[in-house]
Amino acid sequence: MERERATHHVARLCKVLDVSTSGFWAWRKRPPSNRELADRELFGTIAEVYKLSRRTYGVPRMFDELSDRGVHCGRKRIARLMRRNGLVGCHRRGRRPRTTVSDKQAPAAPDLVNRHFHPEAPDALWLTDITYVRTWSGFLYVAVVLDAFSRRVIGWHMADHLRTELVMEALEMALWNRRPPEGQVILHSDRGSQFTSVAFGQRCRDAGIVPSMGRVGTAYDNAMCESFFATLECELLDRETFRTRSEAKLAIFDWIEVFYNRWRRHTSIGSKSPCDYEAAYWDSQPAGKADDAASDPGTIGTLSGLCPEPHPAGSLGAPPPDPHLFPSLTASADHTTAAPNAIGEEAVARDIT
Repeated sequence: MERERATHHVARLCKVLDVSTSGFWAWRKRPPSNRELADRELFGTIAEVYKLSRRTYGVPRMFDELSDRGVHCGRKRIARLMRRNGLVGCHRRGRRPRTTVSDKQAPAAPDLVNRHFHPEAPDALWLTDITYVRTWSGFLYVAVVLDAFSRRVIGWHMADHLRTELVMEALEMALWNRRPPEGQVILHSDRGSQFTSVAFGQRCRDAGIVPSMGRVGTAYDNAMCESFFATLECELLDRETFRTRSEAKLAIFDWIEVFYNRWRRHTSIGSKSPCDYEAAYWDSQPAGKADDAASDPGTIGTLSGLCPEPHPAGSLGAPPPDPHLFPSLTASADHTTAAPNAIGEEAVARDIT
């Protein structure tokens, strides 16, 4: 009635709806109820979280975020307020173009994973794959390396080609960031020609990485990486238009390192971010084991993925490397601890150009 009274008489509206005119005017003068005031306050918090999530959170993640903030309310109430105010979580689907071209002549590694993507510790199983991004200047290809334990992106690289160097640089970043012991990590991929190449296989052997490959034409054999790319497309690529490859690089860098690894909640790991999940794991370990861990020496990649800049070890929640196991690594860290982090706007702009 409030919306329609600009075009219709109130008396006629009341007659059609079978309500009293005095009741309508009394309703207009009545102050907001305590429930309405509480809903307004709650929606202010919901709107803030929704903005911080880059307009991607739906009811489940919104409920978990509010619970961690000490705001206790039901899921249906959150759903009602979001629906009333037009806030919608990010939905996916849509087919991704093919980027995997297998080399039938090249030998492939056996499938050591068999779709079991649930290791019990970091740096036991890594996953890698390639996708591409449309820009007005042409395609940008993105290779990533994920740690299956926490879903954290530990290595990535972006280029305008699909040559083997693309996945090699992503692997180099992962090795730089994690320094796994020889023979500990299984690196699982599809049978794309980049992963079956001689150069990639030799680099895996030199680093003590055990290769594993899924079957041809079966996306489920690398489902976790496919799921990551679906999330990237749903929450970023499908909602933005990039004029140049540099714009796309900057946006993907920001989404991975600032939002996905450190802020975005993952329901499969207890509704925590990958960094928080790894930090909780190390906090739960005995002191000796946590001190001996060298899963993350505390580095982060720059935009190009070619030259990671060091920052103080352990500052992201991961334990520093053991000086007895990695003397050269810790010696290097002593010299680079004071180096500034290169994730500022100037460093990003310099790396793009």
